[in-house]
Amino acid sequence: MIMKKRILNLAFLLIILICALELKSKVIEVCPTCPIRNLEDASINVQPGDTILMRSGVYTTSSYISNLRGTNEKWITLTAKDNEEVIFRGQSTAMQLSDPAYLRILKLNFESQTANGVNIDDGGTYETPANNIIIEYCEWRSMNATGNNDMLKLSGVDHFIIRNCKFSNGSPGGSGIDMVGCHYGVIENCIFEEQGSNSIQNKGGTSGITIQKNLFMNGGLRALNIGGSTGLEFFRPQGAKYEAKEIFVYSNIFVGSQAPIAFVGSINCNVINNTIYLPTKWAIRILQENTNEGFAKCSNNNFVNNVVYVNNSASNPTINIGSNTSPETFYFANNLWCNRDNTNWAGPNLPVLEINGIKNIDPMISEDSKKGIVINKSSPVNGKGSEVEFPKEDFEGNIFNSPRSIGAIEVNPRTNSIIDKLSNLIIYPNPTTSQIFIELPIYYKNYVRDFINIKIYDITGVCVYSSNEAIKSNLISIDLTHFQTGIYFLIIDSKFIKFSIER
Repeated sequence: MIMKKRILNLAFLLIILICALELKSKVIEVCPTCPIRNLEDASINVQPGDTILMRSGVYTTSSYISNLRGTNEKWITLTAKDNEEVIFRGQSTAMQLSDPAYLRILKLNFESQTANGVNIDDGGTYETPANNIIIEYCEWRSMNATGNNDMLKLSGVDHFIIRNCKFSNGSPGGSGIDMVGCHYGVIENCIFEEQGSNSIQNKGGTSGITIQKNLFMNGGLRALNIGGSTGLEFFRPQGAKYEAKEIFVYSNIFVGSQAPIAFVGSINCNVINNTIYLPTKWAIRILQENTNEGFAKCSNNNFVNNVVYVNNSASNPTINIGSNTSPETFYFANNLWCNRDNTNWAGPNLPVLEINGIKNIDPMISEDSKKGIVINKSSPVNGKGSEVEFPKEDFEGNIFNSPRSIGAIEVNPRTNSIIDKLSNLIIYPNPTTSQIFIELPIYYKNYVRDFINIKIYDITGVCVYSSNEAIKSNLISIDLTHFQTGIYFLIIDSKFIKFSIER
């Protein structure tokens, strides 16, 4: 019976087997006492598919690295070793990556830089942007700067993901993430706290950016600056007549900040199903900073299904409308506006008539130290949202009901509304040389189970690894240094994923 089962397993595995191209890749180890002691030296001989493995320590050198480029099949990985803390401390900039491609950056910490924490740019070649960058589980903290200095500066970067990162105590004049001429990116499941000017800024022709399921705690003067002010020579693409276009802001929670949302020279942007809690001056700003001839006015932006909970300090006006804008082109629908200090509040100073707006009804939300806010199950926002295509998921990863709730959190998610979390599972690098990362979708731990069963089979169908793994975070790693080169199959619960080990 055992032999029969093994034969059946092998037959099934062979059906989905695809021959892997034999390419060599290597691990380059960096540590304070290693032959290679800094990132810049480690990058000299990196090839597609290689991993730069940073060992525990404090690194105080600044690195400039040009053309760190993997391929679609062979990404380059820059990561800390499991359970070891890697800190890039001080210097003007910890690292500048010029014209990288197909690069993953994982589990690194940056602190006390005097200029920008990390720069990623296109090397000034606007026709060939930096591209395909993934940054996960990194932390920026305590900038040692006071001017227009950013924790993460992106200039001319296309097709990127910034996920599960934390940005704390930014420069008073800078941003957590500053984008100039960036396109087709996702910023999700990040935490921004105690920022200066902005938590996230999108400007210089930036477009196609999705900002979702993030927590902003005292996120700056303009926590989310959808637009800005950029010299025309820095726009990407050249000749763009807008600071930001098609920025999608979904299922975020904003606590505090002078103005959580600022539309500044932006067009065709959507702010949908967010929760804004006690801003200190305004909830929204509609501004125009670039007034060059032919430049589009701030216009045609949508604000839908949001909870805006203010006190008297942000109630008159709730919306700051500047000159040279077209607020009459904005669309407002199904938002709940409440002033906790005044039960007779007439509502916000909207520039146009809102469709199905709710004024001065208590949404029954309160501040929470970890989630930002929590919402009572009896909240009147339940089922009052407008039907929209996006976002699909709320701040906590639950599918929105139909009709959906207003705000970032679905009040009473259906028991069957939790998506098949494993359908979005990611493993990398693949092929690998020494370890593999399993990235579970966010909130898998909270809403599915506390343990997950992982098995690895070799090409003959023999199980060579089995673990009922406790889910301590959404990133699990497995040490493969003692495995032989070859093809393997990772099975997580019922999901099969083929990977290979190459040395």
